[in-house]
Amino acid sequence: MGFRGIGATLRVARRAVLGGVAAAALIGAMPALAQTAGKVKVAGVYTVPIEQQWVSRIHTALKAAEARGEIEYVWAESVANTDYERVMRQYAEAGQQLVFGEVFGVERAARGVAKDYPKTAFVMGSSFKPQEPNFSVFDNYIQEPAYLTGMIAGAMTKSNTIGLVGGYPIPEVNRLMNAFIEGAKEVNPKVKVSVSFIGSWFDPPKAKEAAFAMIDRGADVLYAERFGVSDAAKERKVLAIGNVIDTQPQYPDTVVASALWHMEPSVDRAIAAVKAGTYKAEDYGPYSKMEHKGSSLAPLGTFESKIPAETVAKVKAREAEIRAGTFTVKVDDGEPKSTM
Repeated sequence: MGFRGIGATLRVARRAVLGGVAAAALIGAMPALAQTAGKVKVAGVYTVPIEQQWVSRIHTALKAAEARGEIEYVWAESVANTDYERVMRQYAEAGQQLVFGEVFGVERAARGVAKDYPKTAFVMGSSFKPQEPNFSVFDNYIQEPAYLTGMIAGAMTKSNTIGLVGGYPIPEVNRLMNAFIEGAKEVNPKVKVSVSFIGSWFDPPKAKEAAFAMIDRGADVLYAERFGVSDAAKERKVLAIGNVIDTQPQYPDTVVASALWHMEPSVDRAIAAVKAGTYKAEDYGPYSKMEHKGSSLAPLGTFESKIPAETVAKVKAREAEIRAGTFTVKVDDGEPKSTM
């Protein structure tokens, strides 16, 4: 079950789970999960609906593993921060061997749960480091394709003004925005940017209003880090750049390009480690880079012939350099600022 459209019905679910807890084995001083026979029992704990673009990538990767017969997968979506710890504990008590989720607003509580359940593997979106022995972290480390989409945006703007609407100014968002801005400046040094954060991971109306304000100030290309931005762009007949998922099918005349996140390399790695009994706390962030096929530039599709050929050639050359390791996109976690 992947992205099902912005207008899809949002479900708030609590899925009951069954299963036993895997016994722990010791490797030196580091506890590890025992080797697993049969399917790995996996749970997802999400603070937003699974339709939300960021969470949808985790959910899609886990559903693919489920379809291959590798895991039994259950999940809870739209879990309030105040309820997150309880749901994590519920899944650990029920015997889930591997738990995915995002803990940006509940770091301390989530890490406390991991300490209480050392036989359960946790892989959580986080701004901080792994916690031994069983709390791994990840984020959408997709600054490389974000840079490429910035190059396209810089070439497509006629007003030399680009708007960027984000959720919160945390490292995971900042690094994508900064990479996008640098890519735009590479092809168009005259570009100025307007940056806004809406203080929510899922509030399309608020994101839409922020985008309208930017358009009113002259922005003719918008970086849609949040849902709602592309709707504003479509209504005002300006362009948008997608983030994490490809929304061009929903906005064929609006979304020029998208930086895609593929969670499969990270998800598959964690599942294999739990199954083999070799799971340990680590940073899965790098597995979202292009070299690991954890991110990519979406096909240009309806804009293939609308983007200047010179720009397309530059983007393809940069992409090849990134994949070859001869060009490195700078990782800048600092909060991006407006230059208008």
